[in-house]
Amino acid sequence: MRTIKKILKWSLLTLAALIIFMVVWFLLVAIDHPPEVPDKSALETERIQTGENTYVLGNNWLRKSESGLWEMYIEGDPFERGVAFGKLTRELLQYQETAFFDQIRELVPSDRYLKFLKYFLAWFNRNLDKNIPEEYKIEIYGTSFSSSPEFDFIGSGYQRQLNYHAAHDIGHALQGLNMVGCTSFSVWDGKSADSALIVGRNFDFFAGKKFAENKIVCFCNPSEGYKFMMITWADMIGVVSGMNEKGLTVTINAAKSTVPLQASTPVSLVAREILQYASNIDEAYQIAGKRKMFVSESILVGSVADGKTAIIEKSPGKQDIVLPGGNRIVCTNHFQGQAFRDDKHNIENILGSDSKYRFVRINELLDADSTISIKDAVAILRNRLGTNNTDIGMGNPLSVNQLIAHHAVVFKPSERLAWVSAPPYQLGKFVAYDMDGIFRLTSGDIKTNREINTIELTVPADTFLYSTEYKNYITFLSMTDDLRKYSRDKKTIPTSFEKTFIESNPILYSTYSRLGDYYFTMANYDKAYNYYQAALSKEVAGDNIRADLKKLSDESLKKSKNAEKGN
Repeated sequence: MRTIKKILKWSLLTLAALIIFMVVWFLLVAIDHPPEVPDKSALETERIQTGENTYVLGNNWLRKSESGLWEMYIEGDPFERGVAFGKLTRELLQYQETAFFDQIRELVPSDRYLKFLKYFLAWFNRNLDKNIPEEYKIEIYGTSFSSSPEFDFIGSGYQRQLNYHAAHDIGHALQGLNMVGCTSFSVWDGKSADSALIVGRNFDFFAGKKFAENKIVCFCNPSEGYKFMMITWADMIGVVSGMNEKGLTVTINAAKSTVPLQASTPVSLVAREILQYASNIDEAYQIAGKRKMFVSESILVGSVADGKTAIIEKSPGKQDIVLPGGNRIVCTNHFQGQAFRDDKHNIENILGSDSKYRFVRINELLDADSTISIKDAVAILRNRLGTNNTDIGMGNPLSVNQLIAHHAVVFKPSERLAWVSAPPYQLGKFVAYDMDGIFRLTSGDIKTNREINTIELTVPADTFLYSTEYKNYITFLSMTDDLRKYSRDKKTIPTSFEKTFIESNPILYSTYSRLGDYYFTMANYDKAYNYYQAALSKEVAGDNIRADLKKLSDESLKKSKNAEKGN
């Protein structure tokens, strides 16, 4: 016993020393080091409001489409682009940061732990700026001048903006298998309706409902590199989905990662560099090889120059490329290349997560039609059913359409066309943009306040959006939030709550697992056990979640029997 106490004492002292070291390091070392910018005259420019939701700043502009999407054009050197991005989107940027912080506050309600998290992230990201190209640090610095002072207690605007670019990477690394579940695919030659290259993707990154409210379709004309477009949000200069003037597309899909010891280059900035400076798959591969990432990621690269699409697979220690054997390629959240064939984490991911299921489902949907048109690609991205068209519940991670997407997009790079989903999720209409035509517009054109998308190419909204089933799903989401609050506050749910909640989404396994979690928290182990068993009878999103549910079910049964013995 004395030995155990001694071990605990030294363990606690070591932990305390580590925390003190991190705090001292943060206070003395992790101070603001923005890049040097000799000419800051861009800060003197002012935006002009020319309409209800239309702004102009020199040749740069921002407008809100009737579809709900924001559309933006920026140009110039890195600092000019950053300043224009920040000033044009100032209110959106500040709203975005508030939404992001509110989500963190919901996940981490303790002020004391938030302070610890602040110091931990400062230590974790201590070398982040050393791994980001100077061009992008300067651009982020320009954007940061429009950051709200409300969050200066976390760090300066520049520090915060820099760290937010690593949020995607940190989030999926620390969540392990509960990572973002993006799905993408590409077809060409005989599999495409007109033989042209088509690329489709769902970006299933969820950071709260507010976070996805203000999507921006950004058209960027940099002083160096190629013109490009990307689907993004205020404060985000990195790329998750984009296409450049050479007909090269880039989309990213998270893969299983170990927990990293420190940050290096965020994947969105690697993707941005590829989009801005690569014209073919080989150049994209070379650029990716120059950067060290701290998480594992698949980068789907479609190339008109090559007439096909490939996947660059990259982990902190290895890089591979998956070239197609035919006229299609599918990418979910596991690696397919030879370099990762025996990788332990990738094998675990394939066996335990929902990635392989979605991979099979996408291929099944592609096989259903002899050729794939733009409308077919949109329909695939919207598909909510499981394999063999079985109903697996709304919002199941096994679905191609998990009903959480920040955005979905279909590219036809040979014509520089992109179809971007209007909210909600990928259910709204897919708005068509002629990238070449947009780059010919001037700020004077924007002042006319006319729509700039190619209206005749619009893909209509999903009819599911107007169904009773969708209304039920909205009820389910609202009640899920309520259930979380009841559980957190340990309050009894209303009498009719369970019945209404189950009826809102009766096929989905997590409808029952969430009720199981609630009753486990309330120490009603009989009910918890029954609900966990009900969840296990449904189509569960992977063996890892099934194993967790089985463990909770067994623990509930054990506690229930112990309670009976106690009585």
